[in-house]
Amino acid sequence: MLAHYLRPSLTAFTRKLHRTSKMPIIRYITNDELAAVIKSDKVPHKDYLVVDVRDDDFEGGNIKNAINYPSSTFWNDVDELVKKTKEVPLVVFHCALSQVRGPKAARVYAETRQNVLEESPLKADVAILKDGFTQFQVKFKDDAELVEKWDKDVWASEWS
Repeated sequence: MLAHYLRPSLTAFTRKLHRTSKMPIIRYITNDELAAVIKSDKVPHKDYLVVDVRDDDFEGGNIKNAINYPSSTFWNDVDELVKKTKEVPLVVFHCALSQVRGPKAARVYAETRQNVLEESPLKADVAILKDGFTQFQVKFKDDAELVEKWDKDVWASEWS
């Protein structure tokens, strides 16, 4: 009987919570869009940052100037990343396929950023690289402006 009286209050509270809290907006960016950003006059780590959350699979190549924050330790490092990137207007996350680790890291980063930098006038554009590094390297592995440390032995023929 007591639960019956409490239920409307909890429901009203939940509705109010959903109306007042703003979820950060995270978008997808294509390989070509990211390539255009990298090849533009924008400065890496200042105008944009690529965050690669691959773990051991980081070996074998990466997007040029990307920083590696492995997903296995991302929760421990996200506050530091938010503080380091508070002035960066575009932060792009990815993993191998951008299906689990990349999107999760982007969400955690965006929510942490929103909580830590509540009063920051600069809102970052948080994005996920569509199809991850796997497809990026298929398309751009031979372009030294876009991919660095690429190792053909790591990328078997099914990826290339």
